[in-house]
Amino acid sequence: MLLEFTKMHGLGNDFMVVDLISQRAYLDALTIQRLADRHFGVGFDQLLIVEPPDLPNVDFKYRIFNADGSEVEQCGNGVRCFARFVHERQLTTKTKIKVQTKAGIVEPELGQNGWVRVNMGYPKFLPHEIPFIADKPDNLYDIALKEGAALTIDVVNMGNPHAVTIVPDVLTADVAGIGPQVESHERFPQRVNAGFMQIIDEKHARLRVFERGVGETLACGTGACAAVVSGMRRGLLANSVEIELAGGKLQIEWREGDVVWMTGPTANVYHGRLDLNYFQG
Repeated sequence: MLLEFTKMHGLGNDFMVVDLISQRAYLDALTIQRLADRHFGVGFDQLLIVEPPDLPNVDFKYRIFNADGSEVEQCGNGVRCFARFVHERQLTTKTKIKVQTKAGIVEPELGQNGWVRVNMGYPKFLPHEIPFIADKPDNLYDIALKEGAALTIDVVNMGNPHAVTIVPDVLTADVAGIGPQVESHERFPQRVNAGFMQIIDEKHARLRVFERGVGETLACGTGACAAVVSGMRRGLLANSVEIELAGGKLQIEWREGDVVWMTGPTANVYHGRLDLNYFQG
């Protein structure tokens, strides 16, 4: 069976995007893992699937699978690519759409030259909303790491769970060592994305993210939203912030009690076809 797909990326966070409205296919976790393999498959951080919506007054359903085959609730860089994909593949003529995700409705708006602005919804902070195990709600929490070390974090749900810590320099932060400990920490029953943010000034920050089920990526849109919201809650960042990741920059806007807005670029890499039987064997 031939499967058509498009390879895209948002700031180097790369995706295989599949239209399952115009074609039919069943992609289980093992097949997704094989497709994600960068040596023997297509290679990607996440698989994005376009489906018809289940809800009224919504344009599309958007499903996201990590490279390990696990389905996740949200992906910010992915939703920008999703919006460009459905428009360019003529699945819609709209430049502003409503998209159903596991985390709720998001509303991307296609701009010029592949840039997309997205209403990412309301951030959540209560422990049960992350989910995160805590005795009581707080602004900051200390979690235990290996060898008696501890890490101070903020927790934010942007449709998926994030733990944010502030570091003096993202270049020297031990993302490879601390990231996996935070991702699989016992206080996060559904695991978590670990963000390491450096504050440059009130309007600029840098970020690295160790993503749940993926590892460190070149960019994470929901991670950028969570980090900026965390910085604003701590009184360290303004209401509009340019945040720099390894793959490029995003603009994040938020005022307390309001939705988070994310603006950033998208890129097409190539369109392709593959024999799905090869990956399902």
